Amino acid sequence: MVNPFSPPLASPPLVSPPLAPARPRIRVPTGAWLGLMVLLWGLSWPAMKLCLDAAPPLWLAALRFSSAGAVLFGLLGLAGRLRWPPRADWPVLASVGLLQMMAFTALGLIAMRHTDAGRAALLAYTTPIWVLLGAGLVLRERPSRRQGVAILLGLVGVAVVCSPMGMDWTDPDVLLGNGLLLVCALCWAGVILHVRRHRWRAHPLDLAPWQMLLAAVPLAVAAFAVEGPLAVAWSPRLVGLLVFIGPVATSLCFVIFATIGRRIDSFTMANATLGVPAVGLLSSALLLGERLGPALLVGLGCLAAALVTAAQDARRA
Repeated sequence: MVNPFSPPLASPPLVSPPLAPARPRIRVPTGAWLGLMVLLWGLSWPAMKLCLDAAPPLWLAALRFSSAGAVLFGLLGLAGRLRWPPRADWPVLASVGLLQMMAFTALGLIAMRHTDAGRAALLAYTTPIWVLLGAGLVLRERPSRRQGVAILLGLVGVAVVCSPMGMDWTDPDVLLGNGLLLVCALCWAGVILHVRRHRWRAHPLDLAPWQMLLAAVPLAVAAFAVEGPLAVAWSPRLVGLLVFIGPVATSLCFVIFATIGRRIDSFTMANATLGVPAVGLLSSALLLGERLGPALLVGLGCLAAALVTAAQDARRA
């Protein structure tokens, strides 16, 4: 392929020299990238639960985003794409950095001290249901019939998971953990509604390290104020887990999401993310010995049905 930015030749050569055979480029299918992203995001929930044995939640969240942000700063710097964020993107930078990253992660980690990692992954991924509700209540978008069914299915799933048969209502810690997870989902939903109305100036990937920096600094300040100086029981296992949840499950997955998300439709992406709570539940059961009760399985089924219904509606539209 001719490089459109190269200067033209003054005159074409009479005899073209033989070209060396081009080295074949390995093209990874989009489905493989999506599968990797879902697998890593799902596995990050039991990994974070394991990290809580050695690190307090706010410091853990600060370590996650500081390490992930450092990796992305380095990659963008090497690629020559590191720029100060445009002023027009500051609102979405603050929204993603403070709500989706800082609040979502900090509250989720605090919640996992009071509940299972699988349950945390499931309730956190009720976000699309709150997005549909918020679009009707805040943006005054009238939901279609399929969207109405999706909202109903999602709310039924949440009700089953949070019902007395799904959790112990006599335990204040359990109530606190599940309540925080629903707040996590609402924070993420608010960011999605904001992003839908935002006119991007920079590529989302170019803003990512700045958003992670904006999340890491307040998290570190809050951690020092609430949990005291950093006191972590360092071990090779903890370092490996931190590398996984930071540079791998955060940096790499964000690169995949920002790159693949621009070339596939919302139907495919919505169906792909259905696998995250499923991987979170199954991996938590296998790695942590968490019990998959009927309420969790019914909730997962309702959430899957809700997201498939909403995604089919988006594809038809």
